[in-house]
Amino acid sequence: MATNNPYQSYQANAVQTASPGELTLMLYNGCLKFIKMARKAMEENNVGERHTNLLKAQKIIQELMVTLNMDYEVAKSMMTMYDYIYRRLVEANIKSDAAILDEVEGYVTEFRDTWKQVIQLNRQRQYAQGGQA
Repeated sequence: MATNNPYQSYQANAVQTASPGELTLMLYNGCLKFIKMARKAMEENNVGERHTNLLKAQKIIQELMVTLNMDYEVAKSMMTMYDYIYRRLVEANIKSDAAILDEVEGYVTEFRDTWKQVIQLNRQRQYAQGGQA
C-alpha cells in the first residue's frame, strides 16, 4: 500500500515538471550529495554505505554520459571529463580514498555551477524576448 508522503509527492512533481536543463542540474546536485555521503561513510569506516553512495554517484555520471548530444564539439570534451570522473569514482571506491573524492567533487561542482549559469542566462534571454523561446 502506497504511503502519501508529501515530500515524496513534491519531489516527484518537481522532477516531472522540470525542464531538461533543470533535470541536468538535479543530476549534478544528486551526484554531489552522494559523494558527500560516501565521504562521511569513509570517515565512519562504513564500507557498505560508502559503496552504495559511490555507486549512485557513478550511475548519475553514466546518465550524464548517455544524454550527451555528440553532435556538438563541446560534448566530446565533456564525455572525456565524465569518463575520467567515473573512473575516479570507481578508484575512490576500491581504495577508499577521500582525496580522490575531493578531486571529483571539485569537477562536478564546476560542471554544476557552469550549468546553473547557463540556465540563468537562458531564462534572462527568454524573458527579454517576452517569454518566447
